[in-house]
Amino acid sequence: MTDEPITIPPLPLHGGCQCGAVRYRIEEAPLTFYLCHCTNCQRQSSSIAGASLLIRRQALALQSEPAILRWKADSGAEKSGGFCPSCGVRLFHGRLDGGPDDRITIKAGTLDDTSWLRPVGHIWVSSAIGGLDFRADDLVYQGQPPDYEELKARWSRRLSPYSAGVDPET
Repeated sequence: MTDEPITIPPLPLHGGCQCGAVRYRIEEAPLTFYLCHCTNCQRQSSSIAGASLLIRRQALALQSEPAILRWKADSGAEKSGGFCPSCGVRLFHGRLDGGPDDRITIKAGTLDDTSWLRPVGHIWVSSAIGGLDFRADDLVYQGQPPDYEELKARWSRRLSPYSAGVDPET
């Protein structure tokens, strides 16, 4: 992770599954981007971590319908997520039905353009694979953060004034 400024491309951001059957767009600037090292994200992504782009639920516009599945997270909480019914790619997790949280976590690898993404932190590092080194100034949480305010604040500080949805006068 570097302190390099983050420049969000022009909105809306577009993404979708591997086969193209489920497409979406994000109509507002994301709230934050971090890597999740929980075993659920490791399994889901077949990788060392899940790339998690936190957005407001209202910012997500689905252009086709995903399958919705539910499961238990490492924390014990019940989660739900959107998957492509054809190729099985997980696109997001969070509730579309107006549950208690107004956020959705997009699986950032499903964006059409990922070149601009820079994580601002790591969560669930207690489950991280061995041998990973985190910098002393990285935001690192052993499990679930108490909230996302610190991750959102670091993201906000790193945003370039030329990013989509960022007012250059502020």
